[in-house]
Amino acid sequence: MPVRLNECPVELVLSMLSGRWKIPIYRYLYKNNKPVRYSGLLQHLPAISKKMLTEQLRELEHDGIINRTSYPEPRPKVEYMLTPSGRSMIVFLDKISEWGEKYILSDK
Repeated sequence: MPVRLNECPVELVLSMLSGRWKIPIYRYLYKNNKPVRYSGLLQHLPAISKKMLTEQLRELEHDGIINRTSYPEPRPKVEYMLTPSGRSMIVFLDKISEWGEKYILSDK
């Protein structure tokens, strides 16, 4: 999704991370801190369908959160890794996590 000048920055970031599987994909790539193969993501997220994983990965790549590297071999090999911009989102996600933990423990 291209950035529009009149778009709220918060809405932009939330739209980039919207989707049931984007945060779990992000966390797995962040924790690994190295290229991860498609099959590794499928193993880590057994409840996701191949179609949904492909769709979520394409959206994350389009938004500049991850890089996709394809190796032309007899059995094609594809790896995914967070971009520097994607890695920098951890600060934002950690803050959301802190807020969520406080909210869960509060009386609301």
